[in-house]
Amino acid sequence: MNELSKFLDPITRENATVVLVDHQVGLLSGVRDIPVGELKHNVAALARAATALDIPLVVTTTAADSLWGPIAPELVEALPAGQKIIDRSTVNAWHDDRVREAIVATGRQKLIFAGVSLEVCAALPAFAATAAGYDAYVAVDASGTFSQAKREAGLLRMQQSGVIVSDYATLMVEALADNADPAAGAVYAALDMPFAVLVGQISAAHQHHHA
Repeated sequence: MNELSKFLDPITRENATVVLVDHQVGLLSGVRDIPVGELKHNVAALARAATALDIPLVVTTTAADSLWGPIAPELVEALPAGQKIIDRSTVNAWHDDRVREAIVATGRQKLIFAGVSLEVCAALPAFAATAAGYDAYVAVDASGTFSQAKREAGLLRMQQSGVIVSDYATLMVEALADNADPAAGAVYAALDMPFAVLVGQISAAHQHHHA
């Protein structure tokens, strides 16, 4: 994949993995660039939509027992049954062998990162994945940080580094690809956007009509 085409090559349910980094209650309490309730909604929706599309998830925390606490209960509830959560000490999740090996084991080229904080937990492993030859994406509205300046600096650095910036719903709808797909209703329900229920109902009606 050359440097230009990775930006244009579509995400599919076969080529993507979602990596959720440090959506922990202690870190969420400091988020100031997006309402915390909205952030929790968005990351849970990302996890549910990925699961509806059979896109693998890699989930990690930092020092859950001592520093930052457990993952937000809303996200825990959204994870597939039996999902492993890797607790690590490294600042950059990519530098933990277990996290990196879990990502590599999926066999997927396109890695969708989300994290708290945006400019560290999401961005640093995205940079490392890019350096390792992967196509790294960051879902900015499923990530959050502690000031507007940190958000802006993180976004600029991602742009400078070749990380692809997007949002949780666009990435999952791109992977869905076709609103006539049998998974469409579950995906839109998972995304839980204001218009998504209507889209899901239209899709269901379309499928019923052609059944």
